[in-house]
Parts: sequence; structure tokens; C-alpha cells
Amino acid sequence: MPHDPVVILTALNLEYEAVRRRLTGLKTHLHRRGTRFEVGTVRGTSCRIALGLTNKGNHSAAVIAERAIQEFSPVAVLFVGVAGALWDTARLGDVVMATHVYAYHGGTSEDDGLKSRPRVWETAHGISQLASHLARVNDWADGTTGRDDAPQIRFGAIAAGEVVQNSRISAEARWIRQHYNDALAIEMEAAGVAQAGHLNGAPVAVVRGISDRADGTKNSAEDHIRQPRAAANAAAFAIRLAVELVAEQEQLRMSQEDRTRPAEADGRGRHVRNTAHHSTVGIMAGSVQGNTVLVNAAPEVARPVDLVVELEGLAEHLRRHRAEGDLDDDTYQGALAELASARRAAEETTPESPKQATLALKRLRGLIADVPALLTALAPLVVAAGEL
Repeated sequence: MPHDPVVILTALNLEYEAVRRRLTGLKTHLHRRGTRFEVGTVRGTSCRIALGLTNKGNHSAAVIAERAIQEFSPVAVLFVGVAGALWDTARLGDVVMATHVYAYHGGTSEDDGLKSRPRVWETAHGISQLASHLARVNDWADGTTGRDDAPQIRFGAIAAGEVVQNSRISAEARWIRQHYNDALAIEMEAAGVAQAGHLNGAPVAVVRGISDRADGTKNSAEDHIRQPRAAANAAAFAIRLAVELVAEQEQLRMSQEDRTRPAEADGRGRHVRNTAHHSTVGIMAGSVQGNTVLVNAAPEVARPVDLVVELEGLAEHLRRHRAEGDLDDDTYQGALAELASARRAAEETTPESPKQATLALKRLRGLIADVPALLTALAPLVVAAGEL
């Protein structure tokens, strides 16, 4: 069973229900400040989902995303729902998977006009690669594979602001066309979720179904038909993505446990290491007499991990990868802060120490998700933190 869930957040009840219908065994999880989540399992899998509602706007979305990350320490956060298409690239009902998210309302007002000062967050490399693979496989949609009108996955930027965009000739529409002409879709929450993920070291993916064209043709009668379809398509792709993310995480965890599993004692108290998964059997023997092996060597015992020492070593790895350009300044400083938090927890002896150290290291894992060498070095430390 997976240890960590995937958090899925939506802004509207319509979007929430589209995800919820795909889950079973739902149980309410109440945050101490009143935010209500539902935790369930994707039907037919062991993938756990923590589902929450943010309501509209980047600010609300950021706060709820922060709470969800702190509460569940998720494998990833997926923001799922509907959006307006900015160009004709995406058809109504298609799904846009963000390669990066723009907070497009940043700017400075000067005598010669408003100058753009955007913030941008890129989707984690591993999630982008997995999403591209699922798009090629193209078996995620509900019973529409192979049909001409089957929804397609589009990859590109998503613009997130603070207003409902429903015009192609307004001043805001011209501003977006001038400064963010590569954005495929526009909405109002992704920037807040992306910022929360960045600050907490949690990978974020934004998955949006196209329900309108943000061009003045949006109306309630058509929305009644288009929004449910777009929300259902986004939910279908997001759920498939979540299942695959959890499966990859479990494979990584099991592989790491195999590498760090201690020697096991046989029925007579002697210690042997099971290496059958490598097609090799090793026996430490004192002597061999004919066909009999006499075992009298000292037992092989796995070296315990000195977590504090290993964390210091990981700090050196971080510095080296920063010098090599694998980590930017913000990510590096955030990683050092999480490493310091984990070390403080490891040096304490309170009942909360294992949980605090583990959460800090999992947040660190999200920050360094694009550097495989660092992930490999970190994996045994997450295990060791849980065993403090």
C-alpha cells in the first residue's frame, strides 16, 4: 500500500464531484482550522487521493494548498478543473496540462504604460515526462479512445490571474496577447497552488479541461453542457496521472528498501543476507568439509544510519550540485532550510521527532525532484528518519 497520497484540489464543486465520482472508501479528514478534505482510493487501485475544495482565486488556492501539503505530505499536488482557451489550438473538451504557470497580473505602472513583471513556475520534470507518456498512450479518456471527437492533451503555459476573462478585445485581453501569447488557457487559481508547492517542496501539476474560449461567447446555457464535460475530462487525466505517480513512488521505495534491508536471522540465530532478487546466494562460512558448510563467522549486520552525519553529507551534495548549476538559488536555499529542520528533529528525542524529520525530508525531496543523484542520496535518509 502506498504511504503518501496524491492531493487533488479543485476550485468549484462541479470539478470536485468529477474527481470524487472516481474514488471509493471516502472518509472525511478535518484540518484543525476547519478545512475539510475527503480521503479515498481510486477505484481498482491502491492509489490514495486527498481531495479538497479551494474556492475561486489564487489567494484562497494558495492557503488551502499549503494546508494540504502540510497535512498529507503528498507525492504531488494536482490542481484540476476547467479553464478558458486563449487560442484555437485547444478544442472545447480538450485537456491542457501546464508546462508552466504564469501569474500574469504582476507589473509596474510607468508613464509609457504598464510593464509586465510576471512570476512563473515550471512543472516538475518527472511529472511532465510522465504526462507526455500518458498522452502518447492515449487510453485515459472514458470510452472515447480512437474516436474523432476524443479529447486530446495539450501541453503549454497556463495564465492565472484575478479576473474572469471573457473577451478577446478588452484591455486585459490585449495585455495577455502582448505579454503571454504562448499561454494556451487562462484561469484564476494555478499561480497560488504553484507558489504553495514551490515554498513547501511539493511537486505541482495543473490539469484543466477547456470549457469555453474566453472570447465573449461564454453563457450559462452552454456552460451547463460544456463545463461538466470539460471537468470530467480533466478529472480522468488527473486520476490516471495520480495512479502512475503513486506506482512510480512505490517502485522507488521498494527498490530502496531492497538496497537497505538488513541481514536476516535464520531459525538458529545465524545471519544470512537474502540476495535472491539478484540471482546470487552468498554464505559466510568458517570452513567447508566435504558437502557440508560450517557457519561460524561473525554475523553480518547492516550498519545503522547516523542520520545527523548523513544529513551533513547531503548538505555537501547540495552545495556541489548548486555549484554545477543543477539547483537555482531559491531552490538551494529552500533545500538547506528543510535539511536544517530535519537535522534539528534528528537531534531531538521527542515522540514527534520522527514525523518532523520525515516531513522535512519529504519536502526536501520535492525541491530536488529534478536532480536524480540527490534523490538517490536522500531516499535512505527518509527511511532512517521514520525509524528514529
